[in-house]
Amino acid sequence: MEVKYSYLDHQFSDIEPYLDQIRKVVRTGQFTLGPEVAEFEKHAAQACGATHAIGVGNGTDALILALKALGIGVGDEVITTSNTFVATVGAVAMVGARPVMVDVGSDYLIDPGLIERAITKKTKAIIPVHLTGYPCDMDPILNIAHRHSLHVVEDAAQAIQAEYKGKKAGSFGIAAEFSMHPLKNLNIWGDGGFITTSDDALAEKLRLWRNHGMKTRDEITFFAHNSRLDTIQASLALKLLKELPKITQVRQAHAALYDKELSELAPNVLVPPRRANAKGVYHTYIVQVEQRAELMAYLAQKSIETKIHYPIPIHLQEAAKYLGYRKGDLPETEKQADCILTLPNHQHLSDEQVIYVASAIKEFYAKK
Repeated sequence: MEVKYSYLDHQFSDIEPYLDQIRKVVRTGQFTLGPEVAEFEKHAAQACGATHAIGVGNGTDALILALKALGIGVGDEVITTSNTFVATVGAVAMVGARPVMVDVGSDYLIDPGLIERAITKKTKAIIPVHLTGYPCDMDPILNIAHRHSLHVVEDAAQAIQAEYKGKKAGSFGIAAEFSMHPLKNLNIWGDGGFITTSDDALAEKLRLWRNHGMKTRDEITFFAHNSRLDTIQASLALKLLKELPKITQVRQAHAALYDKELSELAPNVLVPPRRANAKGVYHTYIVQVEQRAELMAYLAQKSIETKIHYPIPIHLQEAAKYLGYRKGDLPETEKQADCILTLPNHQHLSDEQVIYVASAIKEFYAKK
């Protein structure tokens, strides 16, 4: 049996249902901020439990524009984590602010107990990352932010439809960013993203920030970016939003099956703790394993493709040298980086394939 990590060849194997959407846009010629963008934004906001969604060019721009619209820039500090895709920390640096990274817990998510000691007079915001599509413990984060008058900007790039205490990811902070990269749960035909917020004034400002600061075709409020969600991509996203509940259910079912099969392998395999108040959407399914390199090679021999998200934490990357971090500064993050393994988990897998992966892992440790 073959179990691929990437499923791009399956996503749109039948493209005909999507072509009508594209033809409609082409015939109208409204390629930039056409009506489909506004329609998608309305439904995306509803899906995330927010009042507004603002479509932008990609998830990275979503973070950058959210920070800019909140007035965060040179001389400011933003607290986040290091075990994330580069865009999280990179967005902070790109607006001129200083990224401040704190350690994570055994669930791979920011440790709320470590946030307060990282706050200084320069701190302006906290970016909790809902890594793997599992929501952070938001109540203590929001309480800390409230006590110190800080913004909370959720990095929900991997977490559309994730829930914490019955509320959707993207509805907790002043703003949140989402990515629609082809490998995300809501996956379009290229780059795209959106920002959610329930702050009317911020939403109005963000719509200016993504479109050159143009109030009308002839009036420019301030100089800003060009990061508009393409109308064609918005039309596709509208259709794919209808499929999202099923995609979410399948990924959750696969994750539950992995949990059941792999939990018995501790300490060789550690499944992250699951909170009763949280529902993950499992953009990735990540465990901690012993003898990772050997296990990956063994699984490859069994035609099972695995990945590592992410082998080098951001604070130890060359790009972050100017921040002054050293090995040992974030011990839990660094420990996890040495043993985390991402197993295939997507809507195109069968239960039999999930069982096959779990069985192969059991075989590996039984032989050891």
